[in-house]
Amino acid sequence: MKPASAPSALKVQAVLGDRYAVMEFDAGTRTAADAAAAIGCEVAEIAKSLLLRAKDTGRPVLVVASGVNRVDEKKVAALIGEKIARADADFVRESTGFAIGGVPPIGHAVAPLTLIDEDLLAFATIWAAAGTPNAVFKLTPAELVELTGGRVAGVKA
Repeated sequence: MKPASAPSALKVQAVLGDRYAVMEFDAGTRTAADAAAAIGCEVAEIAKSLLLRAKDTGRPVLVVASGVNRVDEKKVAALIGEKIARADADFVRESTGFAIGGVPPIGHAVAPLTLIDEDLLAFATIWAAAGTPNAVFKLTPAELVELTGGRVAGVKA
């Protein structure tokens, strides 16, 4: 683990400021399991970012879920009051400014509607992607809510 050096990870570090440390790994952290193995934490402590697209408005919808949970898209649709669709790689890059596999919960090009998996609140600290497939940062669930302006909800399948 070393301090961020990749341009996308440095972009996330700049948004976060000095309060957080974006760290990069030699091994990839693209999946929740990979990230947990590299960090040395439980998969459930990984705050994975899933970007969806609201069907009617086209607005990006970010769901930050525990690494062990599958997201129930019908629950997400009910929570936002609009049908949703999966976002393709182009939509993810245009909306967030980041590629799939490294999408952080903050610093997006287009501010998303954000939902945070209530299961993440069970942990003292969690880890989130930081702009590249091998960069992460540590924070508390309360800080995640504060940084994203997200709404805590039941989103797991």
